[in-house]
Amino acid sequence: MGREDRPALIPCRKIVIDSCCATLAEVQKRGKDFWAEFELYLADLLVGVVVNVALVGMLAPYARIGQPSISKGLLGRVQRAYGALPSSVFEAERPGCRFTVNQRIGTYFYKGVLYASVGFACGIIGQGIANLIMTAKRSVKKSEEDIPVPPLLKSAALWGVFLGVSSNTRYQIINGLERLVEASPLAKQVPPIAMAFTIGVRFANNIYGGMQFVDWAKWSGVQ
Repeated sequence: MGREDRPALIPCRKIVIDSCCATLAEVQKRGKDFWAEFELYLADLLVGVVVNVALVGMLAPYARIGQPSISKGLLGRVQRAYGALPSSVFEAERPGCRFTVNQRIGTYFYKGVLYASVGFACGIIGQGIANLIMTAKRSVKKSEEDIPVPPLLKSAALWGVFLGVSSNTRYQIINGLERLVEASPLAKQVPPIAMAFTIGVRFANNIYGGMQFVDWAKWSGVQ
């Protein structure tokens, strides 16, 4: 939840760390019902892994190297508009690379649409697999303690909204905070401070995001 970052540094390590954070969040929010709702936790974890893989490859902040090829006509105008957007709302300006307020706002909504699309697609895949496993288990051995299988489309829609709104907003803010800390005189004098801040704020974000998703899922009736 919520989980997009620099692809060259992360893949497997990021998935493991995020999964541990998600587990801590689920244990905290579900409390005494954790084991009774263990299948819901596993379903959330599975979708989270699928989302992580997708976001690491698709939505991480990017470096601007060279000039991309631009098509003609409407598609070309769309490509130019997209290419002019910052990679994140708070991306730093550089000589020859300036961003307007409208471009930064456009980046927020553009990223939100991308996050929501990835969340919905990964929700279909991850929740679909989890539902198949849960259904197969119930067909073999039914129990009065079995929890209802979550609705697939509604769960996928929740993942889409959650990533598009919550994850997108939180990560834009985090990127901005990291930029401020990295640019501070103290961090320039003591570089480990910036690294410690990044680790701490992202760890806290993962925990908070996991707890928030459980609240959203229960509030929406998905779980």
